[in-house]
Amino acid sequence: MKIHPTSIVEDGAQLGADVEIGAYAHIGKDVKLGDGTVVKQGAIIDGHTTIGSMCQIFPYACIGMKTQDLKYQDGSVSYVEIGDRTVIREFATVHLGTADGEKTIIGSDCLFMCYCHAAHGVILGNHCICSNSVQLAGDVHLNDWAIVGGCAAAHQFCTVGEHAMVGGMTKIRQDAPPFMLTDMVEGAMKVIGVNVVGLTRRGFSRESIQALKEAHRFLYRDGLNRSQALDRVEHDVEQTP
Repeated sequence: MKIHPTSIVEDGAQLGADVEIGAYAHIGKDVKLGDGTVVKQGAIIDGHTTIGSMCQIFPYACIGMKTQDLKYQDGSVSYVEIGDRTVIREFATVHLGTADGEKTIIGSDCLFMCYCHAAHGVILGNHCICSNSVQLAGDVHLNDWAIVGGCAAAHQFCTVGEHAMVGGMTKIRQDAPPFMLTDMVEGAMKVIGVNVVGLTRRGFSRESIQALKEAHRFLYRDGLNRSQALDRVEHDVEQTP
């Protein structure tokens, strides 16, 4: 274990084996850090925050601070949980939940880049990537393998589906469907196609990708209403794993 003499580790903090704490970092009394996690200089981890093993918290990241939600009531106990091998880059912020017992969660193997923000109740699955300056409002969900491009902002309660890719600077005002590419087109959020590159990299078969392309055509390009499109998907698209 390496703890820089200028850092502050409050009594009660639980540090796993081989944890490293950099210069001027501050670790609060209710924080738990897993084995091998590295907290670099100037980072602040406070509140009821649990971080898994082999994570990297870069300089001046701020995790576990009080929510900005004005509905928060003093005395409520809420949490931040971060999985294993996740990287939180410089100046990112991850806030506690609002309601008593509420959790803000970032899963394992995620990359949360510089200046990103996760508000109260945000939940990221595993293998998610948020590029620089992504802003996630309260209760936004990113499912496993979701990627959000730089400077995108998600409205409260929106969900980005698994294996979805959302383009940079997108205003996410509604759910971004799984397996699809979503971007801003003429000032509006639009599903523009299947995330072929991402799905190929993750081992999806050609048959599965082709089936998703057909589903995209029925749902977004053929001018069908939602019921008609779902009926065509059910009856005309091969149901692959």
